[in-house]
Amino acid sequence: MAAICEGRVGAVVSIEASRLARNGRDWHTLLEFCGLVGTLILGEDGVYDPRHPNDRLLLGMKGTMSEMELSVLRQRSLEALKQKASRGELFMTVAIGYVRIGNNRIEKDPDRRITEAIALTFARFAEMQSVRQVHLWLRQERIPLPAVTYGAEGRLIEWKLPVYNTILHILTNPIYAGAYAFGRTGSRVSIEAGRKRVVRGFKKERKDWEVLIPNHHEGYLSWADYERNLGLIADNANGKNPMSRGALRRGEALLAGLLRCGHCGRKLHVAYSGANGNTGRYHCQGGFINHGGDRCISFGDMRIDRDIGAEVIVRLQPLGIEAALAAQALRSRANEDKRRQIALALEQARYEVGRARRQYDAVDPDNRLVASELETRWNERLTIARDLEAELEELTASPAAEPAPADRERLMMLGADLQRAWTSAGVTPEAKKRIVRTVIDEIVVRVEDNALDLVIRWHGGDHSALKVKKNRTGQHRWSVEGETIDLVRVLARQMPDKAIASVLNRAGKTTGRGNGWTQSRVCSLRSHNTIPTYREGERRERGEVTLDEAAAALSVSPSTVRRLIKDGQLSANQLCKGAPWIIHAADLDRNDVKGAATARRLRRPPSSNPLQKTLEL
Repeated sequence: MAAICEGRVGAVVSIEASRLARNGRDWHTLLEFCGLVGTLILGEDGVYDPRHPNDRLLLGMKGTMSEMELSVLRQRSLEALKQKASRGELFMTVAIGYVRIGNNRIEKDPDRRITEAIALTFARFAEMQSVRQVHLWLRQERIPLPAVTYGAEGRLIEWKLPVYNTILHILTNPIYAGAYAFGRTGSRVSIEAGRKRVVRGFKKERKDWEVLIPNHHEGYLSWADYERNLGLIADNANGKNPMSRGALRRGEALLAGLLRCGHCGRKLHVAYSGANGNTGRYHCQGGFINHGGDRCISFGDMRIDRDIGAEVIVRLQPLGIEAALAAQALRSRANEDKRRQIALALEQARYEVGRARRQYDAVDPDNRLVASELETRWNERLTIARDLEAELEELTASPAAEPAPADRERLMMLGADLQRAWTSAGVTPEAKKRIVRTVIDEIVVRVEDNALDLVIRWHGGDHSALKVKKNRTGQHRWSVEGETIDLVRVLARQMPDKAIASVLNRAGKTTGRGNGWTQSRVCSLRSHNTIPTYREGERRERGEVTLDEAAAALSVSPSTVRRLIKDGQLSANQLCKGAPWIIHAADLDRNDVKGAATARRLRRPPSSNPLQKTLEL
């Protein structure tokens, strides 16, 4: 086109020139510029001058007919592909684990290493229920998965450590469930910078697939298990679906992802606080999101986690012995999967060694250019086989240890008593969360009258109701006992905070977190419960005296005052052991109290000094 516009082209010579154009617009653009500069169009049936209206009309019609012909051919080809796909016979590519038989059938790959590696992936996902956990386990155990590569020899299998997308593709591809699917992806067309842009490969919903034929060939798992896997993967996706539970996350909260607000229908979130970050609190953001107000509901995790755990134990108790037996069987075959994969890899490596040896033996020894390369390949395969043999010997030499009789007896005892197993120190929060998610699908919670009304939806469709008491505002697991607060309320009327702390420590009282009392902690407790501080002279205004002041007023020792109190001769009150005695000053003026004090004072033994005299007041 550039040469034509510059006038350097006298004629365009071609056969079926109209078919060179991508569409009618390109063809008519060529005719327009050729007509402007006087360039001729030479075809196999004649010479055309685009400046003449008749020639332009004829060339335009030929271009339109060619475009229509190409469209018809393309449409027929696509319809032929769709018809073949509707019969389940169209295979553009074959997934790893299957091989093509003829032109219209597939079957499982006869390589046992490939089939068992894929079966291991599905088995691990059924156990771990997380794509990421399967990915981490395979890479941690150094277990490779097969991948397809294409080279000069055609389709080749390469073994390498998997990436996340490889495992996700295996778990979500319906071909492994024995189903034939066509049209799972599509394309989008957009205009960018005045040009057409086609984006291919975006996934379609299952209802938009063009062909889906279940039970088409032998699968690695059933269709029901495939549907279950898709549901678990979708349920583990955080932030994509408001109805999903999300994957397991770190933290002490047992019901993260399972709680749903009964007021607005949103999923509850978890917030952690405290010195160790293990104090959880569930809350709903619905009120803030909907109308900018406060949260719908908010409550701590301690009571609801404890009660839900008890409900789960009640329903799982009949299966305790069966779970203990399954745990023993699982422990006995801990390394069996890895050992099996290494054994298959070693078998294939030995085949490669034999094949490299036969290639080396078949070459002329004098042809060193070829013989040296084949010898190098033979040595490389021998090294790989030797490494696999060493790894297999290591696993065989240290098999999974059988549980000792004492451990087996303890495991069976825990199976019979799931409550004890649940509260065992060795049970991690992740294990408890996995157990709860196995039996519970969702929990709808409403807050009514300082109580949590729960509706538990169990797997299988059953529902049950549960009411959990909710802490009042300001009440939490670290709250000080009410008895201690009442004691501080009375002591604050008699002494300052420092003295109160000493009394509480002597009485064995502790804070909500089990710490001892200090002046600042007593002050914080008073401020939180609006208890006024002690004011100097407050006891004197109420007519109260201490033990020492009473002893000074009666001219006796403090121990004598205690004896008077013990014998009931003097009225006094003591809140707890170590607290000061509360004595009313008016009781000291009573004649019977004065007489009892004088009598005890006169019963003192006389001094051995003859000069000692008694002073009578």
